[in-house]
Amino acid sequence: MQGHYNVLFVCTGNSARSILAEATVHHFGHGRFHGYSAGSEPKGFIYPQTLDVLRAVDLPTGGLRSKSWTEFTTPGAPVMDFVITVCDQVAGEVCPAWPGAPVTAHWSIPDPAKAQGDDATIYKAFVLARNLLQQRISLLLNLNVPALDRLALSSRLDAIGTTPDTAAVD
Repeated sequence: MQGHYNVLFVCTGNSARSILAEATVHHFGHGRFHGYSAGSEPKGFIYPQTLDVLRAVDLPTGGLRSKSWTEFTTPGAPVMDFVITVCDQVAGEVCPAWPGAPVTAHWSIPDPAKAQGDDATIYKAFVLARNLLQQRISLLLNLNVPALDRLALSSRLDAIGTTPDTAAVD
């Protein structure tokens, strides 16, 4: 692995957490990392709060869409260097055989779409998910990937997934 890295974030519905992660990596990866997202059972829509919390921190939302993980298993699909599950449900599913044998990890992020309460409470759940993902993605983007072998990369990605949740809600 060297130079440019593709990162696929996988969730069940591909409507909140994985979309937040895709946009974050795509923006902060500065061409070195490119973010993608997909779902095992995509909802076919993105929660409006997902887009709202991205726009609140000036992250681009153009081109984001809910899509199936099968798009990334077909000939001609971008080959992933990393595949990271961000919801506990999909982490327990049998994932496809990803072309290129990417390094995989699981980062458990609470599902903001399951938040209950008034609009402000629900919005805060989406902000928390965005902040947690941004914190972990920052650690990913700062890895010296070329200096690490596959086992070390796997270990580092797993460790990032267990980073204490210190991301405050704006």
